Amino acid sequence: MKTARRVAGKLAGLLLTLFLASLLVFFSRFVVPGDPISFLLRGRKPSPEAVAEITAQYGLDLPPWQQYINWLLGLLQGDFGRSLQYRQDVSVVIGERLPVTLTLVAMAGLIIAVVGLISGAIAALNHGKPLDRSILIFLTVLGAIPSFVGSIVLIAVFAVQLGWFPTFGSGEGFWDRIYHLILPSIALGIVFIVLVGKVTRSAMVEQLGREHVEVATSRGIASGTVLRRHVLRNALMPILTVSGVLVAGLMVASTIVEAAFGLAGIGSLLVQSVDRLDFPVVQAIVLLVVTAFVVMNAIVDILEPWVDPRSAAGAGAR
Repeated sequence: MKTARRVAGKLAGLLLTLFLASLLVFFSRFVVPGDPISFLLRGRKPSPEAVAEITAQYGLDLPPWQQYINWLLGLLQGDFGRSLQYRQDVSVVIGERLPVTLTLVAMAGLIIAVVGLISGAIAALNHGKPLDRSILIFLTVLGAIPSFVGSIVLIAVFAVQLGWFPTFGSGEGFWDRIYHLILPSIALGIVFIVLVGKVTRSAMVEQLGREHVEVATSRGIASGTVLRRHVLRNALMPILTVSGVLVAGLMVASTIVEAAFGLAGIGSLLVQSVDRLDFPVVQAIVLLVVTAFVVMNAIVDILEPWVDPRSAAGAGAR
């Protein structure tokens, strides 16, 4: 019963956050310079009747609150509106780009997890030693490389000089897409590897210094068992918390990488839509990123008692 109430509370908080985000995303349109009518007319001077017809077609003659209600009801039915630029449903426009971005984010996430976790774990197990300091320097250097600089260097070395990978494009078919996204996923993951690596190192160093770990080691329990049962499990919670931030961060950072590699994902679509005042597409993409962020954080919060039972016990004690 207690767990059910806790999960219900998290879900209620999730829905409230999404509702507030939808208000912010929708009404931000009214403080941005420019309007949809100007974009649709593209400098032409039509008759007042034509302007009135376009205004009524897109519901721009309604009060803002009524436009919001119509937009929100449409979202609940899977209708994100109609793109001003492409003259198609926003769901169709985004649906054509989303697989590229999701594949890119998934590949970058895999690289971040493997390199970040392994480097952080090795540094923690060699805490204070030259290898630990070398890994910290390596992670710091990686973290100082912006995504666009990493993209340029990777293209110059591995695509132009060595010719191992294509310079642009998303590829056709599964394996060709994976091949095309190798360099972009590395460029996207570089900055975030340092975050996971340092969090993993700090969490494991803290756990390795705990009394129960020292007692388990002094009793002759195998180091692998101590590491698995008493260190990694307790160090997992900070790493999971960071993963919630990573999802939104990767989707936002993908705008730069997609532009550099000429990928047809939602990141490049967002940049184009902002430039061309395609408000329905911008609103849908921003809300999609916000939803991914809050859902990931809600999942982490719900999983917390199972990953770290001490948090549930502490909450109950309080």
